[in-house]
Amino acid sequence: MPENGNWIGVNFWSRVGGPRMWVNYDRDVVREELAVMAAHGCTVTRSFCYWPDFVPLVETLDEDVMARFADFLDAHIELGISTIPTFIVGHMSGENWDPSWRAGRDLYSDVWMVSQQAWFAEVVTRRFTSHPAVAGWLISNEMPIYGGPASIDEITSWARVMVHAVRAGGATQPLSLGDGAWGIEVTGTDNGYSLRSLSPLVDFQGPHAYPMSNDVVRQSLAAAFACEMAGSFGRPVVLEEFGLTSDFVSDENGAHYYRQVLHTSLLAGATGWIAWNNCDYDDLRAQDPYRHHPFELHFGLTDAKGEPKPQLHEIARFSKLVNELKESGWKTVAGDVSIVVPEHFERVLPFTTDEYRQDIRDNLAQAYVAAREADLPVSMVREFDGLGDEARLILLPSTKLLMAPTADRLIELAEAGSTVYLSYFAGSTSTQRGPWVPRLNELFGLRQSLQYGLINPIEVSDVVLTFEREFGDLGPGDTLSFKVAGTESSRSFLPVEATDAEVIATDQGGRPALLRRRVGKGSMIFCTYPIEHMAAKTARANPEDTWRLYAALSIVAGVELALSVADPRVMVGLLVSGNQELAVVVNLSDEPVVAVLTTIGATFGPERSGDTVDEVTLAPFDVQILFKSSVR
Repeated sequence: MPENGNWIGVNFWSRVGGPRMWVNYDRDVVREELAVMAAHGCTVTRSFCYWPDFVPLVETLDEDVMARFADFLDAHIELGISTIPTFIVGHMSGENWDPSWRAGRDLYSDVWMVSQQAWFAEVVTRRFTSHPAVAGWLISNEMPIYGGPASIDEITSWARVMVHAVRAGGATQPLSLGDGAWGIEVTGTDNGYSLRSLSPLVDFQGPHAYPMSNDVVRQSLAAAFACEMAGSFGRPVVLEEFGLTSDFVSDENGAHYYRQVLHTSLLAGATGWIAWNNCDYDDLRAQDPYRHHPFELHFGLTDAKGEPKPQLHEIARFSKLVNELKESGWKTVAGDVSIVVPEHFERVLPFTTDEYRQDIRDNLAQAYVAAREADLPVSMVREFDGLGDEARLILLPSTKLLMAPTADRLIELAEAGSTVYLSYFAGSTSTQRGPWVPRLNELFGLRQSLQYGLINPIEVSDVVLTFEREFGDLGPGDTLSFKVAGTESSRSFLPVEATDAEVIATDQGGRPALLRRRVGKGSMIFCTYPIEHMAAKTARANPEDTWRLYAALSIVAGVELALSVADPRVMVGLLVSGNQELAVVVNLSDEPVVAVLTTIGATFGPERSGDTVDEVTLAPFDVQILFKSSVR
């Protein structure tokens, strides 16, 4: 498996040729391009065996192309870096290309066509597996786009054949699929690439993240969230593609985005980073795919003349940090907070809809944002796997869909000492509208008064919760406010009365809105409003008051934070490297912030010297690293 920090680099096409670089190869330009990457901290490239040029005829390699690829590998050794070759490259940058001999055959289910792919992977592997420049292997480039969706059984069978072909070629290096980790367990869309089914076949998962958002914080944390979701299946996570085109962003904001993605994905458990891509391609304006997707010309870390863009300087800065950590290895500090991923998200269960899964993903992503704004070190736990048994705080944000046995499991966890939080959500559609949460009344000590088939619409622009009693760091009279958003169905609340629960907070109409039922050593806490969903459907919502509720919940649950910042614009996460603990402090906003530090049991400072600080000054979207200085 790839070791922490060994892979920091770029997806590579030379500016001479782009995807056609193997027939328009310029060895001097390639070396210049690689040298710039290496000089800025890159240790690896991801390289592409463009299929139509590598295999122009059935079971026939173009030996000129192979010789150029061998020279490309040699260039890596000259510069002290490595590469990860990618085999089935039929999709790239907005276009699909076939070898002329494919003739429309299905890439997954046609036995002859699968054998051709396996042959290609095996012979290329056999030719180059002993070359010291090869760090790993990838089966494809975004195969869900090139091959399209198929059943989980078909995709898993294809993947197994391809992995076996690479191993049959003698490969011992780490291997993965290059599919983008776009399966149902991460995206909620079933394309057949199930991470649960494929993880036993691969050595790492490789998310590809190019989010388009309407909220600054959600945009900054989208790649981190994808890493968290992909990391649920026992394999390391390499952020295999991320980046931006300069046509869509200013230079300054391009650097900000890279800085945010690199550091937040580090805190989300990523162990490698491969940006898209090394250079711009202004001289290829008349060549497809750039002719019809001109924004693809400018994803580079350098411009078309090879000059570094600000994004490359962020790679260099981050590489320096990771190289320091790599000496002793590192791991994220495990948290006492879990966000539950419902089984309905990762499986297409009978008579459910795509909208259900999209709602779940949106709600989970917004809950993740709020938890990170509250500095809670969260983990994503899968309902399918039983929810684990270690979290002090378990969050079920705007949860409509749970499996029937999960009710028993939640009570077990609460009795053992966990604080379980669930917020009401009727769903965004009218299909079986209402909470699929078994024994809701019994679980939370309340009595709901829904009318069948109807919703209770939220008829205000802002929901305001007023606290009736002390709850974490919130006291009587304190208020939290949430903007109302969503569809006609989802802009609704659950009318309840307390039976075996205490009312913690009421809404603007004086109705119970937050209730707590004590169970064994823990608690079951229920919110009658879909606060995470409403925030998810609000443009430029963050930070919003869900983080304050989560912070209070963490105090109630007994979650201890070694370091936190009260300002939700600043995110803090901890890493352990050898015998050193360090904090990554991220300004998620476009404003300068003076972050006042709150510590428990330790102090932190900007250097390893032992100096300590009480506050950190952060420029817009800035990141600072602090080191644990002492234990109080």
